[in-house]
Amino acid sequence: MPLVTTKQMLLDAQAGNYAVGAFNVENMEMVMAVMEAAEELKSPVIMQTTPSTVKYAGLDFFLANVRAAAERASVPVAMHLDHGSSFELAMQAYRTGYTSIMIDGSHGSFEENVAVSKAVADACEPSGIPVEAELGKVGGKEDDLDGGDDNPYTDPAQAVEFVKQTGVTSLAVAIGTAHGVYKGEPKLDLDRLSEIRKVVDIPLVLHGTSGVPDATVTECVNRGICKVNYATDLRIAFTNGVEKVFEENPDVIDPKKYNAAGKECVKEYVMSKMKVCKSVGKAN
Repeated sequence: MPLVTTKQMLLDAQAGNYAVGAFNVENMEMVMAVMEAAEELKSPVIMQTTPSTVKYAGLDFFLANVRAAAERASVPVAMHLDHGSSFELAMQAYRTGYTSIMIDGSHGSFEENVAVSKAVADACEPSGIPVEAELGKVGGKEDDLDGGDDNPYTDPAQAVEFVKQTGVTSLAVAIGTAHGVYKGEPKLDLDRLSEIRKVVDIPLVLHGTSGVPDATVTECVNRGICKVNYATDLRIAFTNGVEKVFEENPDVIDPKKYNAAGKECVKEYVMSKMKVCKSVGKAN
């Protein structure tokens, strides 16, 4: 089926008390792995790319891979720009054909964040392309993204005002997660999440989830998270699969052989996270 937007996908998740997994893809095999997992579990799915991934090959290359996978699939698939770093990049993704856009203005002031988020939302609204923004800061480092160490949490009252002023269709919240590899077990402010859910009516998004215990992620879903992002652990899974092939056969030269092993590891990981998000069997 053709690519869909995340708007109805996330509204369905909000109504059904589950979340849709959003998986960062870096190559064709990772796209194939995510797609196979979604098909087998009959789960809606979001594939996404960060600015540094886009810089590596271009928006059109990654969109073409995901679009080809979606057209072979029977489940809903959306293509999302993760952590869009500027209005210009957001518009490039929009014009290229991405079906969901994130603008991350969280590193500026509240007023600056509102301004850039509203500008992107206003530009995308006529075509029905949904826009995700972030309020508060998800800490840690991943690619060119540096969330810092201060990690200020999302304020519920400020979130209400932010959504009202910007018109964004989903909101990434900061409740204690971080990008990249955790040095210890993260401690999430679940009560804060519940407070945000009570006062904000649009779908909520959880970033920095790689390394967070599955039970904690499921509890976040139970408390209102509708989209869960996974990135770092997918890279680890793919690399582990490739390394195992070379450990067993150092002379292998066929990329299909070691990439297939990486693909299988990613597929297994994605299937496990779809179960955590409670999206199994939710494909419309």
